Amino acid sequence: MHKPLIGIGSDVVHRNGERDRAFVYTTYIESLKRAGAVPVLIPPQPENAADLVDSLDGILLAGGDDCDPAEYGEEKHPSSETMDPRRQQNDLGLARVARERGIPTLGICLGVQVMNVAAGGSLIQDIDSAMKTEIDHASEPSDRHRHEVLIESSTRLARILGAQELNVNSSHHQAVGRIAEGLRITAQAPDGIVEGLEDPSHPFYVGVQWHPEDMPGETSATALFGAFVEAARAYAARKENASAELSPVGAAHSE
Repeated sequence: MHKPLIGIGSDVVHRNGERDRAFVYTTYIESLKRAGAVPVLIPPQPENAADLVDSLDGILLAGGDDCDPAEYGEEKHPSSETMDPRRQQNDLGLARVARERGIPTLGICLGVQVMNVAAGGSLIQDIDSAMKTEIDHASEPSDRHRHEVLIESSTRLARILGAQELNVNSSHHQAVGRIAEGLRITAQAPDGIVEGLEDPSHPFYVGVQWHPEDMPGETSATALFGAFVEAARAYAARKENASAELSPVGAAHSE
């Protein structure tokens, strides 16, 4: 069975006196491998985003620090810790190109926020100061709290998970705000915080606010990564068929 090639947008570590490093957490890599894909790291290079995706069958937009709110026309909240600008431009570029070209894309935590911002939406910069809620959305990654999410029926996410309610982990102080044109809400926490988005006109453009890569062995995580990799495999097959039809050999067979 063909193993699709899935790129993961990498983060950047900057420490004074040291060379900068591009990296991704291995939990993303392992989750994609278990689902049958070949993961590859995409170092920040927004100027090459359009060329990069031609060689890939899918894009994973990973978690990380906050988007710079200047991207959606707002002043920075005091609690905001913005990601490296090289990563931000790279992820936004990947999100836009993947959506335009119909490339399967999975956004996780920051990734779903990037998908919304890339399409023209906004974010809630600090959940605690924006609303009253008893849910601890911003629990630490080392000890993530969990809460229920309600899955919207008739969405791709609902079909993938086969459920209308799901218990997930949580580690984010920001959330999707104004929904970008063409995207739809697929999941919400009981307090109304958006927990999932997708583009219903796209073959697979799905984002979730929780961290399925840190839920190994749970049926929902296995189903989500499995559906993503299967979409990437189908995309690779379509590319291969299109290439064969355009090649001289393919043209000869079609006559």
